[in-house]
Amino acid sequence: MSIPLTGGLVSGDVRDGEGKPLAGAHVAIFDRSNKCVARSETDPYGFFAAALMPGAYRVRAEAGGYQSFHERTEVEWGTHSSLGSLTLIPDATLTVPTPGLYEIDPDHSAIRFVARHIAMSRVYGQFMEFAGQIYIAERFEDSQVEVLIDAASVFTNAEKRDAHLRSADFLDVARFPKLHFTSHRFSRPGGNRWLIDGELTLHGMTSDVQLDTTYLGMQEWNGMRAGCTATTELHREHFTVNWQQILARGVPVVGSTIQITLDIQGILQSAK
Repeated sequence: MSIPLTGGLVSGDVRDGEGKPLAGAHVAIFDRSNKCVARSETDPYGFFAAALMPGAYRVRAEAGGYQSFHERTEVEWGTHSSLGSLTLIPDATLTVPTPGLYEIDPDHSAIRFVARHIAMSRVYGQFMEFAGQIYIAERFEDSQVEVLIDAASVFTNAEKRDAHLRSADFLDVARFPKLHFTSHRFSRPGGNRWLIDGELTLHGMTSDVQLDTTYLGMQEWNGMRAGCTATTELHREHFTVNWQQILARGVPVVGSTIQITLDIQGILQSAK
């Protein structure tokens, strides 16, 4: 990034305690009045840069699972101010849950989905009935999760549409009453982010699925609870859901890609 004619440049890189770059860290820069004047995410090598008017600034760097970092700097006209490496310290409350068996609380959890309709709008829905368990092992990578979803509990707030989704065109709940997810690998790319690889059985077909998961920590409320959110993307064709009604201009009525979002609270049943 070149230095602007009427200002200066500030840059730096964000790293973890081991010196590894933190890609996607959030960097915000505030002026003397505490107004945010620049905001960016670090690149794959942890670097960021911003062009600013001359003056005093406060730089804040944040990443999931780490304590935020604050640094002050002075930007002068026609100069480049390098902050060097900003090291983020892990947040001990967002490492991993207490090892043990957790039962998913359906009253405080949700499994939602979004599908594109006639390439113009999105249809939002969820499954109302599901159950599952999460086992957090002493060695985190050995953890496991299993979830069963009642296919007939699909709900999009439109009775006719829900009946169609339950039909043989889509979920075919008479033949395939359950959706089943079971994990085979847990990993932690860094901070409070997990990757959970597993297999989803839907419509009689099993396909690999990866859940991009954010761990939210633990709280005590009617039992010790751990929380997380997760997202993934499914393709209907992978599960032989091939209903292909097309509009006259060649646009599919229902898009092939389904976005899945999970909000999960697990209640600790027994500690390891």
